[in-house]
Amino acid sequence: MSSTVAVADGIFNIVDGAPVLLGSRCTNCDNHMFPRQRGCPRCMFDQQEDIELATTGTLWSWTVQAFPPKAPPYLGPVGADFEPYGVGYVELADQVRVEARLTEADPDKLKIGMEMELVLEHLTTDDDGNDVVTYAFAPTAATTSGDQS
Repeated sequence: MSSTVAVADGIFNIVDGAPVLLGSRCTNCDNHMFPRQRGCPRCMFDQQEDIELATTGTLWSWTVQAFPPKAPPYLGPVGADFEPYGVGYVELADQVRVEARLTEADPDKLKIGMEMELVLEHLTTDDDGNDVVTYAFAPTAATTSGDQS
């Protein structure tokens, strides 16, 4: 029986079919980090608490990955089957900027400051028939329906 599995352990969990990013918060200066870290790069304190990060944010910067990355570690299609995809930084309010794959690659549909939400994105199918997924950010319904100001 096949299932949905995360591309890597310790970066995100799948809860009720939705991704949850796993980060850290410094207990000394309140700095948030992704992925989780043992030490704070801001104040050098060594006591962090594991947290779940916000699932919505705003697009801070972006580009389009127009050619296949080096494989491995890239798991997606190469050659004629490769489809360009968006890559960007999404700012999670009062937390951290997260580098992530974007579900949108059309430059006319991506705008800095647009609202984004965390989703699962299919990467490949493993040898056991499992759907291997990663986290990605997608424009929110409000953004795509034109309600974004």
